[in-house]
Amino acid sequence: MIPRSHSVCTPIELTLFGSGAQARIAASLAFHSNDPYAVHVIFHTGDSQDDIAWMFARELLSFGLLMPTGEGDVRIWPGPDGTDMVYLQLRSPHGEATFQADRTGLVDFLLCSYVVVPPGCEAGYLDLDAELALLHDDLA
Repeated sequence: MIPRSHSVCTPIELTLFGSGAQARIAASLAFHSNDPYAVHVIFHTGDSQDDIAWMFARELLSFGLLMPTGEGDVRIWPGPDGTDMVYLQLRSPHGEATFQADRTGLVDFLLCSYVVVPPGCEAGYLDLDAELALLHDDLA
């Protein structure tokens, strides 16, 4: 039996770095037990229909708090010793952006997600029949 779906959503402020300037960006981190391997970062644009979302592995965020992690589209690394910052770099064919986030907020979010789905227990929250049906529908 698949456990009932639960979510964690935490507002977070990110600082965007680029061209020598910095800008504060309102965002949210989201975790859903029915997608237990993923974390979503949602960038708020002011109009919820235009929010921009990126998805990456929860484990990537966890490791990125401790050491440089990731290849390709998403990279995460801790700030220099003595700082409470973590960096998140997102890349697409259209460009890249590097953000700075408060480590404490990220840790708090991860701990809340671990209450919903403990690390190592993700497979027990997947509904493989539903996922296969979606895949079949996409191929049809």
